[in-house]
Amino acid sequence: MTLHREGTNTILLVTALACLAGYAAWRWLPGIWVLLAVLPFVAVWLVVLWFFRLPKRAPITGADLVTAPADGKVVVIEEVQETEYFKDKRLQVSIFMSPLNVHANWYPVSGSVSYAKYHPGLYLVAWHPKSSTENERSTIVVKRSDGSEVLFRQIAGALARRICTYAHTGQAAAQGGEFGFIKFGSRVDLFLPLNAQVQVRLGQHVAGTQTIIAKLP
Repeated sequence: MTLHREGTNTILLVTALACLAGYAAWRWLPGIWVLLAVLPFVAVWLVVLWFFRLPKRAPITGADLVTAPADGKVVVIEEVQETEYFKDKRLQVSIFMSPLNVHANWYPVSGSVSYAKYHPGLYLVAWHPKSSTENERSTIVVKRSDGSEVLFRQIAGALARRICTYAHTGQAAAQGGEFGFIKFGSRVDLFLPLNAQVQVRLGQHVAGTQTIIAKLP
């Protein structure tokens, strides 16, 4: 396991504050009070390290598979009207990322990026019905080798106020490769063909690159 590069500035800042707090406590406080004063800063430092962890995983791959683009819990499985790109009905599968989940995002299929667009927006809670279309978000579409396309969307929430997206139009997409990061959790939506065979259930916890979300025809 390593630390994600997106956490570098935050980790350095928290480390500096913890060191300053430790020095001030050692300099001005007696005995046990030094430990009591430093413990909260150490706890915050450990939490920040946990937030930005990046586990090493061997991705599950398959031409007919859609793998989880994020760690989290499946909160939506339903047929919806996708209005940004396809403008038709699709099968939506949404994964809610809590602050304790790994925050990296991975390509769920292989192919080439045919669409990538960032949208500024609101910061509604991630489970709000309108968060998929009104919150800050990034939409990515990957065209598979057979010409079919899969859309997935990073969505900011009430706490997650920075979406990092590395995907660009024309770029090659490798299933299980990292395409982005959402600081402090939020949500990732998948929009699949209606004939996709969903392999997960509502409430199920999934692991990015490790859980098969659906099988495509």
